[in-house]
Amino acid sequence: MAAKRDYYEVLGVAKDADQQAIKRAFKRLAIKYHPDHNKDADAGEKFREINEAYQVLSDEQKRRAYDQFGFDGVNGAQAGGNPFGGGADFNDIFGDIFGDIFGQGSRRSQGPREIRGHDLRIRLVLTLEEAVRGTTKKVNIKTYVTCPTCHGSGSKSGSGKKVCPHCNGTGETHVRNGFMTFAQTCSYCNGTGYTIENPCKKCGGSGRIESTKQLVVEVPAGVDTGDRIRLSGQGEAGLNGAPSGDVIGIFEVKDHPIFTRDGNDLYCDVPISFATAALGGQVEVPTLDGKINVTVKPETQTGTVLRIPGKGVRSYNSVSKGNLYCKIIVETPVNLTYEQKELLQKLEASLNGQSLNSTEDSKIKSDDISSNINKEALKKHSPKRDGFFNNLRKFIDDLKSNK
Repeated sequence: MAAKRDYYEVLGVAKDADQQAIKRAFKRLAIKYHPDHNKDADAGEKFREINEAYQVLSDEQKRRAYDQFGFDGVNGAQAGGNPFGGGADFNDIFGDIFGDIFGQGSRRSQGPREIRGHDLRIRLVLTLEEAVRGTTKKVNIKTYVTCPTCHGSGSKSGSGKKVCPHCNGTGETHVRNGFMTFAQTCSYCNGTGYTIENPCKKCGGSGRIESTKQLVVEVPAGVDTGDRIRLSGQGEAGLNGAPSGDVIGIFEVKDHPIFTRDGNDLYCDVPISFATAALGGQVEVPTLDGKINVTVKPETQTGTVLRIPGKGVRSYNSVSKGNLYCKIIVETPVNLTYEQKELLQKLEASLNGQSLNSTEDSKIKSDDISSNINKEALKKHSPKRDGFFNNLRKFIDDLKSNK
């Protein structure tokens, strides 16, 4: 006979493990080696071994005796007819821990079991406008619904049910394996605890049928991607008169062509012309409530952000509205005519401290203009470019000095 293994080693826990850790370890191993689920030849022996270890280590008094004297300290508990000591009924202990895993409950359950319907999850796709203002959505889902013919009873009109003779209405039968008895779902009544003499032809006695039903979902204003809504009792129909499950709607807001949302705030890009950026003026800006005009200051640079208070959104759990942030994008003109190019060349020359009066002068290439920049004009009209060139010159000088 193989030597007995240390109980802590059997459960795979440290000697200072608390009761929660011991219970978790036992539950994990019991699920793994339960004879109803593990058909290996040695599964039953391993299952007996982990139970023996758990009965000692889960009892503080037995555990102290084991820690002090080893197996000799708990031999009395392990000898004789009851391998778990103290007259404890293993089925009671096991049922407390695994009541909803093996056999759907302990052997003491009585009467037909009501089984609540499953919860269903659905995805609700919204536009930004729908999410901000709220809306009503109609969704079709395929699920089990209460049979309209028998109204969930599972039997023909006027006929009834009788207690299952195999499980006596408990919905469970018991299988003995050595000194242990295990509960399992009654295969005759499928765990319902009763049999139907004249099953409903529509549902075959199940009391429910598979069907597609339409849900009307009231979307509250201000929801965002990831927010959820629960529709109580709208999920899968229950068994044996049990309540239906719920429907959990998960919102997903589609990308918007103009706005980006971050919490209660909205962001958008606003392109403006070169002339408006330089001279200032009124710019039309979109909001979810309609267009408004905002003032752009003269000499506005691209990347400038304008804050418009109260033009964001209000989330469904908030009392205040967010803001709208408009990022100014100075747009470079394209597809210029010859005359427009001449005007820009004259402007560039003027900004650089030059003068283009003659037609011949107006044909000066942009490279020629850049090579003859007046430094004072550059500093006055283009401070960022002036700073860039200063840094560039310093960078080149540093490179030369380090050679």
